[in-house]
Amino acid sequence: MSLIIHSAETLSKSGLPYVGHQVTAGFPSPAEDYLENILDLNEVVVKNPVSTFYGRVNGNSMKDAGAEDGDLLVIDKSLEYRDGAMAVCCINGEFTLKRIMKSGNRVFLMPANPEYEPIEVKEDDEFAVWGIVTYIVKKAF
Repeated sequence: MSLIIHSAETLSKSGLPYVGHQVTAGFPSPAEDYLENILDLNEVVVKNPVSTFYGRVNGNSMKDAGAEDGDLLVIDKSLEYRDGAMAVCCINGEFTLKRIMKSGNRVFLMPANPEYEPIEVKEDDEFAVWGIVTYIVKKAF
């Protein structure tokens, strides 16, 4: 799996009309009655503009965790890794999206697809947690 990383441009505003009430997945309601103000997605998904980047998923090693080929990731470099988080890691100069598992003194990059093997981070590997995924943007169809 590889990622293409882009800086999050937060200076421009690109707001869209916002449906203020919950969108029901059952019986439809007249949404026009509920249109409120404008919503800028940057204000919702970008908490730390100088340390937030977008990345596009290339591959399916994390599909069972909800990150599928072509999905757009919102990645925050200012966040510390916490157990269970999806992390964009840099290992030997290449980006990969995985969860991190520690076992004694050993560190593994864990896929979320049984077709892939964990990657053990060796002592002589160049390794860093580059950022933490805060949102996954999916295409509806």
